[in-house]
Amino acid sequence: MLTNRISLRAAAAVGCATVVAGTVFGVSALADSGVEPDNATNAAMPADPPKAGEEDFFADVQDVSDDQRASQREETQERVEEAGGTVSATGTTKAEEKKEEKKEESTSDDSSGSGSDDSSSSTPSGDPKSIAKAMLGDYGWGEDQFSGCLEPLWEKESNWNHQAKNPSSGAYGIPQSLPGSKMASAGSDWETNPATQIKWGLGYIEDRYGSPCEAWSHSQANGWY
Repeated sequence: MLTNRISLRAAAAVGCATVVAGTVFGVSALADSGVEPDNATNAAMPADPPKAGEEDFFADVQDVSDDQRASQREETQERVEEAGGTVSATGTTKAEEKKEEKKEESTSDDSSGSGSDDSSSSTPSGDPKSIAKAMLGDYGWGEDQFSGCLEPLWEKESNWNHQAKNPSSGAYGIPQSLPGSKMASAGSDWETNPATQIKWGLGYIEDRYGSPCEAWSHSQANGWY
């Protein structure tokens, strides 16, 4: 029994010596290779293995410089602008801003146009003779064409009455258009508006006679014009 105990102790001692010797040998070997003694033990230990999927996940990651980032931002901005959706500092897109600008322009045009459509600003007002005098300049005629020719011509025809109607022929209005509906070419209000009748009458005189004085001469010679 005593012999067995001595044998077991001897075997344990030999094992410990072997482990210590192996460690010393390993450390000595690392020291000879240039590794610091303090780091010898750590160097002898295996490194922690990478976690599953970690190596593959970061394998393709590359550092991006500031210039590359700026270039990518410019490229993205150009693509967005081509799509018509560039966002401005106000939070609206350029396309939306253009629509708003067009809407504002059309609104201003409408407001200005409403004034230009006012018949009182574009058509002379007053009594029929004043209206006729104001319109003569549009045809290149002077005052002499009115006082010496147009005034007596339409005085004879209708007494400058825009509602005058010839009971036998049906001629109507200041210029005694025959039929009266011809004056609709100058305006739909030809039956009630002296300015519309005068406009048509002056155009008729220009086309047929060239001037009020020529029309008056024809009327004096033939009784009509």
